[in-house]
Amino acid sequence: MSTIYIVEDHALMRDGLKALLTGNGHEVVGESANPGKALTEVVVLEPDVLLLDLNLGEGSGLELYERLRRHRIHTRTVVLTVEVLPHQVAEAHRLGVEGFVLKGDSSQELLNTLERVSRGHRSWAAQAQTVLESPSSARRVDQLSPRELQIVQLVVRGMTSVAIGERLFLSPKTVDTYRSRLMAKLGVGDVPGLVRLAIREGVIGLDDH
Repeated sequence: MSTIYIVEDHALMRDGLKALLTGNGHEVVGESANPGKALTEVVVLEPDVLLLDLNLGEGSGLELYERLRRHRIHTRTVVLTVEVLPHQVAEAHRLGVEGFVLKGDSSQELLNTLERVSRGHRSWAAQAQTVLESPSSARRVDQLSPRELQIVQLVVRGMTSVAIGERLFLSPKTVDTYRSRLMAKLGVGDVPGLVRLAIREGVIGLDDH
């Protein structure tokens, strides 16, 4: 069985995952709700599998995954998410995430995915695979750079330019410049319009703003 580290920002969900995993012979070697702490501990522990929530209160699970890749450890990753958002599917695939599971899937599906991934195989939920394989429809957000898309996600969540700058290590003035430029590209004149566009084009979910 596998050694597993859990990154999930809801304590109740972590408890449920631990009970499921240990009850099926896996060893949970650590857990965290904090991406920074998780990064440090996963690099040291190097578990077989990282079980990673995509939407963390303090940041994106994919941001953490990308930072972990720089350490070239052998841990493989299974991401968890409530819903399939096209931009998350595309980014997870680009980064090389090995497993993709929906929180609405059965416990057995999660266990099967962990087993396949721990053996070196790729295992994605059918819904995510369908999104990945379907012809991409033209979206206005596709013209944005990765940094502009990141700022869209933070703006529509209600973060100020100062807060975004602190998160991304940019000055508020630089954030404002990005914001003005991306809104011009998208043809929207205010934040409510940006929110509607972001939801419509799958950049965020209905509960993310």
